[in-house]
Amino acid sequence: MAADPSIETLPTPLSGLHLLLTYECNYACDHCFVWGGPSQTGTMTVESIEQILREADTLGTVEWIYFEGGEAFLYFAMLRTGIRLAKERGYKVGIVTNAYWATTDADALEWLRPLAGSIDDLSISNDVYHGSDEGVNQAEIARRVAKRLNMPVDFIRVAAPGACDVPAGVGQLPAGESAVLYRGRAADKLSSLVEAKPWEQFTVCPWEDLRKPERLHVDPFGNLHICQGISIGNLFKRPLVKIMREYDPDSHPIVGPLLVGGPAEIIRHYELAHEDGYADHCHLCYKARCALRERFPDVLTPDQMYGDI
Repeated sequence: MAADPSIETLPTPLSGLHLLLTYECNYACDHCFVWGGPSQTGTMTVESIEQILREADTLGTVEWIYFEGGEAFLYFAMLRTGIRLAKERGYKVGIVTNAYWATTDADALEWLRPLAGSIDDLSISNDVYHGSDEGVNQAEIARRVAKRLNMPVDFIRVAAPGACDVPAGVGQLPAGESAVLYRGRAADKLSSLVEAKPWEQFTVCPWEDLRKPERLHVDPFGNLHICQGISIGNLFKRPLVKIMREYDPDSHPIVGPLLVGGPAEIIRHYELAHEDGYADHCHLCYKARCALRERFPDVLTPDQMYGDI
């Protein structure tokens, strides 16, 4: 499908769509932004992947399609199909995985060989949350085999709470080690492990480009997330081009206050009850959003992003 000629008027040069193929995961990591776990529900179909890719085609600026979760390899047939469809359209393709499937070199080869030549970035979680300290390091096995197949690969690591001198990742988690961001399950499970800071000091959103995002997440229900749990529209209900053209960050009920004064401004703007201190910007933002879900159900969605399953 040809790109919409009106794309030149769009305020945001969106270059990446990250598909949350499923909310389900074999792990339930304490740090997980999306509350991934074995009991989570919500998985894309071939039809939904095709619709997302058609929307990306029409937008005309998307270069990268990532498949994430949850754990995308749990639905391997769907993952392979999605990769094939994306490559046929000329997109660069990335995957984020915990490499649970790489129990031996031979097993990892069976999983990765069908994807060889189609993957432009394989990002593997390798930290204590994903079992890298428990005997066999599946992430190491997966990386070794990926390199054998000439597949671009690297580790992403999330540090333990309170780790010193570890920068937080801005936007997409970069290769190497990043600090914990206390949103999603981390807000409930890990925030008490670090010293709380006064809520008034969280006056910016330091991690996402809320005004001109270059990448967005889309989940199995079509929600388009500018940050996990903050939707700017549903591309199963409205065309992606229209969502992006009409996106007005200043009038968005959550993004607007964040741009004015960070998570602290959400508290002030909506006169929310609050604690004296929070672990970080994300912790305050997440807790404020939890308090506002009934007021903005189409924005602070879905339940999976807030552990309400």
